Formats: sequence, C-alpha cells, structure tokens
Amino acid sequence: MDLPLFIPSPSTGVWYVGAFPLRAYALCIIAGIIVAMVIANRRWRARGGTADGLEMVIVVAVPCGIIGARIYHVITDYELYFGPGRNPVNALKIWEGGLGIWGAVALGALGGYLVARRRKICFPAFLDSVAPALLVAQAIGRLGNWFNSELFGRPTTLPWALEIAPAFRPAGYQQFSTFHPTFLYELLWNLAAAAVLIWLDRKYRLGHGKVFALYVVLYTAGRFWIEALRIDTVNEIAGFRLNNYTSLIVFVAGLAWLAWLIKHRPGRETHVEGDRPASEPESEVEGPGAGVEPDPEVASNADPETVGTDPSGVGQKSTG
Repeated sequence: MDLPLFIPSPSTGVWYVGAFPLRAYALCIIAGIIVAMVIANRRWRARGGTADGLEMVIVVAVPCGIIGARIYHVITDYELYFGPGRNPVNALKIWEGGLGIWGAVALGALGGYLVARRRKICFPAFLDSVAPALLVAQAIGRLGNWFNSELFGRPTTLPWALEIAPAFRPAGYQQFSTFHPTFLYELLWNLAAAAVLIWLDRKYRLGHGKVFALYVVLYTAGRFWIEALRIDTVNEIAGFRLNNYTSLIVFVAGLAWLAWLIKHRPGRETHVEGDRPASEPESEVEGPGAGVEPDPEVASNADPETVGTDPSGVGQKSTG
C-alpha cells in the first residue's frame, strides 16, 4: 500500500462537550503555558528563586502577553476587522486565531516587570530563567495553526508538505494541494533554539539577561526565513512582509543588546529574589575577588551546575 507523502491537516479543530466547544487552538496555547511554567519553575528555583515569586510574576505576565499578542495582531491586520463589510467585534474572538508574538513578549514583559519590581525579583535573572520556556510554549502553540489550517507556506511537493483543504487555500493557490508546513518549521526551530539556550547557559553560566537576549536573536533569525515562506495575506512595505521588517529590526537590537551585556555585565547574579544580604555588593557579579558569600537559602536550593565562579567575564563551563 502506498503511503501519502504529505502531512494531512486535521479534519476538525473544534470538539464539543455538550454545547461547550473545545477549540484546539486554545488547548495548544494552554498546553504551551503549562509546559513553560514547569520548565521556568525548575530553572528559576535552580537560580535561587522561589516558586511563589515565579507564580506571582507569571499570573500577571501571561494574561498581559495574550492581550498584547492580540493587540499587535489587530493593529497590524486591522483591515480584517475594520472597514466596509467587517465586524469590529471579531477582533475580540481570540479563539479564531490571530496572536502576534511581538506584542505578547512586549506587554507580557511589562506586566511581569511591574510585579517583579514589587516582589524584589531580579528581572534580568527572571528573563534568563524563562527564555527557553517561552520557546517551548511558542513551539506547542504553533500546533494550533495546524489545527486551524492557517499560516502555511508556498506550494511544495516535498515529502513533508502539508495538505490543505480547498476551503482554506488562499486566492490564486486553489490549484495546489500541498504547501510548506511553516508551523512545523517554527516548532522545530523553537525547540532547537530552546535546547541551545539551555546548553549555553549550563556551559557558560550566563546572567544579567544574556540568555533572554540570545532568545531574541535566535527566534528572530528563524522567524525571518520562515516568514518569507508564508503566503497568507498581510500588510507589506515595498514588497516586504511587515513581520520580516519586525524580525530584522528586533534581531539587530537583540544582537546589540547581547554584545553590550557581554562587555558591560559580565558574570551572573548571585542573588535573584528578596532583600539582598547586607554583605553583598549591588553589582551582583560573580567572580574571583568579589568577596561575596552566596545567600545560604539560595545556595541550598541551587542546582549544582549553577554554583561556582566565572573567571572569564562571560561565564564558565560547569564542572558537573
């Protein structure tokens, strides 16, 4: 029997429990958030933070991120919701798809920062802890696009091409049945980037926001080429997709930020939550000659791979 050389699209993205609809898109986002919280909690506690502190930040950052993601989508694709023949109320129907990661990170980070400041949480260290978790959440969330048969790429006959039903094919592409599965490309890219972040963090003991800066650089690099494959209708400037401009600008900004951190913020924070011990200097730089004794409670909760000094100025290899 011949096996089809393509990825089939799900036959439905909604299931009903009585009259209540269970939408695959929403379930994928929820699953991504849950998995991300587990990863972030483990990494944050290894840095010496508390689960309570993490949860306080996330309980605000997550809804802020979802709102920000929707706002970005509506602003950049306003013609889908406003104008002749459009219903502005549809802008509120988040379950139908349409979230922009740029808005999610921006507003989510703002909400998280306000809570972190009140809770006396070192926000750069917090960002470093959650960065790989964000990538995993984004990867799982992309499965929602698969269930919705949306955001696929140009036509292709590759063995891993995605089959799209005629009802979901954009104008001008009705004669094609299989397309680049850009949801899968981004899913795999994000998982690989998360693994790279964790490996680099363990190897060089990065701090002061360097892991998050790397997250920005790696994600935007992947998003740039994946975005170029997509054929969904979006706003363009000079024939260039808006999200490509965004990816390029954020990539350059992230790279510059990372370079600045490496030069001006060497080492890693030794205290990440609560009042800093009186004997600890405000610079929070680990390294020889710092004369800083780690907080006993932090040290007792820390992962062995995250305890040590950093003579290189950027980070040091773990001994474990």
